[in-house]
Amino acid sequence: MAAVITTVGLAFLGYLATYLNGLRLAQKQARLTRVNLQLSEFYGPLFALMEANSRVYDTFSERYARPDGRDPFRHDIPPTEHELAEWRTWAGTVFIPNIQAMRDVVVSKADLLIEEEMPQVLLDLCAHVSGYEITAAGWAHGNYDEHLSLIPFPGQELRRYTRERFALLKSEQARLLGHRTRPRR
Repeated sequence: MAAVITTVGLAFLGYLATYLNGLRLAQKQARLTRVNLQLSEFYGPLFALMEANSRVYDTFSERYARPDGRDPFRHDIPPTEHELAEWRTWAGTVFIPNIQAMRDVVVSKADLLIEEEMPQVLLDLCAHVSGYEITAAGWAHGNYDEHLSLIPFPGQELRRYTRERFALLKSEQARLLGHRTRPRR
């Protein structure tokens, strides 16, 4: 009788171990699926758009830098009509479409946020885009009184946010896939 109880007990423990291991693997797979979605549909696109926008803005700033190195919008002397016309071209072709794409990612994929609440930097981005849409609508009607969004771009904070979240998720993805991660320098 003791042998039967031992056999049944060991079988139960084996079943329990198999069940718990299967549950752990399913949870790990579900987490990996979510991390992959967060990277491919939210943080990856947001990061890529932010980096592209920053690099193009840096190029604009270098191309139209004043003798002291500052761009026309960060200078004591107001931009010239030529600089403003160039800005409208760059903004209408690259900057506004990029920030609209960033806003669209935030609005349509908010369920993939790491945080439980919408971060202020993303709300600031959405407001900035709306402000630029008002400015661009004026340009479309020949009104060039304004050249910037009514709401400042949260550039440094947004760049930091996208880089940190992207790196965090890439690290978690590597861990879930069983890859060893190298320490960051």
